[in-house]
Amino acid sequence: MLSGRRLDLLDPSPMDIEIEDIAHGLARVARWNGQTLGEHGFSVAQHSIIVEEIVAHIQPDIEPRWRLAALLHDASEYVIGDMISPFKAALGVNYRVFEDRLENAIHIRFGLPAKTPLAIKKLIKRADHACAFFEATQLAGFTRDESLAFFGEPPEGYSLTIEPWPAAMAQVRYVERFNVLSEAAGYKPGPAAFDTE
Repeated sequence: MLSGRRLDLLDPSPMDIEIEDIAHGLARVARWNGQTLGEHGFSVAQHSIIVEEIVAHIQPDIEPRWRLAALLHDASEYVIGDMISPFKAALGVNYRVFEDRLENAIHIRFGLPAKTPLAIKKLIKRADHACAFFEATQLAGFTRDESLAFFGEPPEGYSLTIEPWPAAMAQVRYVERFNVLSEAAGYKPGPAAFDTE
């Protein structure tokens, strides 16, 4: 990692995970394998910020730690990339175990329970699908009906116009949002591993 950390992918240690590495990687991983409209790819970092926002829209009284979990819901992709769901399914259970191990280490590193409660997981998944609905219709060439069939109706009262950010902007905003949420959740991160600007 650019921070100098060496992460063992088969047995990831929470102590080898830095938010700056996550933000750097996610800002450069494109959703939809980069098959989107616009000058910039739509990054997993930007997607994650929106998912956290949608979670708060659906459940305004949600605890900050679960909003932080929403922001980090795809954090493992800083190492393994954003694989489309059908391909994940084709790879089978070993891939899921690998992804879960990395997600558990990330959660422990940032003061969250290793395993997210099922109700919170479902809420985050609902927000994830809502974000995907807007991505599909605005960036990936889906019709509204196609998006509804795949992702369902977005939450009532929530609308979104997506403008993909440059990677550097997505990285900075991801770290900024992490800092706000982690402080609200009572987690005090250490100094930055490297400058994100």
